[in-house]
Amino acid sequence: MVSKTRSIYERDLDRGPANYAPLTPLGFLARAAAIYPRKTAVIHGPTRYSYAKFYARCLRFASALKKRGVRPGETVAVMAPNVPAMLEAHYAVPMAGAVLNALNYRLDAAAIAFILDHGAARVLITDREFSDTIAAALKRVKKKPLVIDIDDPLYEGGQRLGEKDYEAFLDEGDPDFVWRPPADEWQAISLLYTSGTTGNPKGVVYHHRGAYVNALGNALAFGLTPDSVYLWTLPMFHCNGWTYTWAVTAAGGTHVCLRRVDPALIFPAIAAHGVTHMCGAPIVLNMLVHAPAEVKRPLPRPVEVATGGAAPPSAIIAAMEGMGFRVTHLYGLTESYGPATLCAPQAGWEELALPERARLMARQGVAYPTLDGLMVADPKTMRPVPSNGETIGEVMLRGNTVMKGYLKNPEATRAAFKGGWFRTGDLGVRHPDGYIEIKDRSKDIIISGGENISSLEVEEALYKHPSVMEAAVVARPDPQWGESPCAFVTLKPGAPPTAAADIIAWCRINLAHYKIPRAVVFGPLPKTSTGKIQKYVLRDRAKEIV
Repeated sequence: MVSKTRSIYERDLDRGPANYAPLTPLGFLARAAAIYPRKTAVIHGPTRYSYAKFYARCLRFASALKKRGVRPGETVAVMAPNVPAMLEAHYAVPMAGAVLNALNYRLDAAAIAFILDHGAARVLITDREFSDTIAAALKRVKKKPLVIDIDDPLYEGGQRLGEKDYEAFLDEGDPDFVWRPPADEWQAISLLYTSGTTGNPKGVVYHHRGAYVNALGNALAFGLTPDSVYLWTLPMFHCNGWTYTWAVTAAGGTHVCLRRVDPALIFPAIAAHGVTHMCGAPIVLNMLVHAPAEVKRPLPRPVEVATGGAAPPSAIIAAMEGMGFRVTHLYGLTESYGPATLCAPQAGWEELALPERARLMARQGVAYPTLDGLMVADPKTMRPVPSNGETIGEVMLRGNTVMKGYLKNPEATRAAFKGGWFRTGDLGVRHPDGYIEIKDRSKDIIISGGENISSLEVEEALYKHPSVMEAAVVARPDPQWGESPCAFVTLKPGAPPTAAADIIAWCRINLAHYKIPRAVVFGPLPKTSTGKIQKYVLRDRAKEIV
């Protein structure tokens, strides 16, 4: 008699070592080293080394951590730019069973000290460039971790703070160290802190399964192959480099490290190494577009560039394509391992005029192949909005590539997962073709005379002005309408004199009357440590404008 509780496909067909292994991105490196042992895996200035050496260095690193008593589940923090040590930490730290905490090097000492304490860092590996910040942070921590210095020959300055340098620390390790996958793929692999605008940052916890799945999603969405040469213009501390730290290795591609995001370094690196892929926030694309003429170089071949973190203005996408870059727009958050959606190009788009194609490409698009669920829904009823491109709802995600939760913050975790979906806090619409488009953060929407105004829509119009390099729009108190748009604008270097009236006149041509900014302020825009414009600072400034 067949059991009523187990189907015939569940009886005598059990999971075991022959047919099941916990998913972990660490195996990508072991595979690449076995298949491409002599292939160049990492380039850093004049230094190049193979996948065999890359793997051996990571094994030494993991072994050294174990010999220093680092136990499974303990935290190893790294404060470094995009140098080989930071890349190696993405493999070595979890190979030792520990959890990697890649620190945002743009944070101040107080924030770093909070993170080291909150994450209970057992070891801190730090680059000399950030010795002033780290020295101040270490004076604040409750329990000082073991400190190891990265003494990168490409950087002059700073001071050593630790017991020894990174290369000497690797010498303590065994290149034949045997690592094992986690017993449970739900085990934490990394800890990342959000760059919040107020209060202490929240610690986002990733697991091995999510890192593995999202890395493969990246490789598939971005077309990575063994011939790919990936330039590290995206900080590895940001969502573990959007998991490209693991994705490039999964494809057997080459990592080109870059200490500093500077067009004067990026264009030569593309030419010298045959770069095929790179990533960056819209601010990086904007930097490349407006680089001085003497810095720019013709691209030897088209370069794929993925951007996300904020909606890229269509004018920036158009300018990048005009330079020979092919732009892929991704959308995601720290809580979703970086990319969760992509604006997948459709047949026929290439035949459209560049402005129209750029407008379509600026949307956030469709779910990643590795994301289980994506919807735009009413946050109260949880009902999906109609696909009319007009009804606004909250963007929600779910699946294996959503974080475990916030470290030591069960209340925030419950709120984020309320209703069985991760609530992004982003407001958007779903178009008739199924593509989503972010209209604003819930806190950034402008309500004027009862009408919702998308700050992103107004910014999109401003970016098309020939003299505007950067723009941000926030709500300003209005005695008649309650709120009205206030624009903050940075002009391009060498742009002709431009008055507020010129900007407003431009908006009158491109926007509905009620969406036009009532005030325009010129000057540099305040930004967060990850390059995002600090709208809360601008909102405070807007309140003071008469």
